[in-house]
Amino acid sequence: MIKHFYALGRLPVGQMNKTECAYEQEVLKPALHAGKIVWYLFESVKLKLANNTFYTPDFIVMNADRTIEMHEVKGFWMDDARVKIKVAANHYPFKFIAVKRATKKLGGGWVIEEFK
Repeated sequence: MIKHFYALGRLPVGQMNKTECAYEQEVLKPALHAGKIVWYLFESVKLKLANNTFYTPDFIVMNADRTIEMHEVKGFWMDDARVKIKVAANHYPFKFIAVKRATKKLGGGWVIEEFK
């Protein structure tokens, strides 16, 4: 039997975990300096999905062409998180992207999944 261990608690609102910090350092900041994106913020948008149901993307990102994307950084997916991003993608006119760290065996970097 395989046991899964999960964190006992969440980090305080507005504080990034290690994977989110790595994504900011390896992807967002270089893209900002290269002019591919012009702006981003961490956990600054809360989207209403239904009564008493909200989704807060990890990053809101403005591309150089002024389009807005919502970026979700995941170490692993819980079922409710996947449902929420799918519902948000159906309700809002933004591009929703989930990124996950690729294993060293796969060459590292980030695996990107787009929700439409």
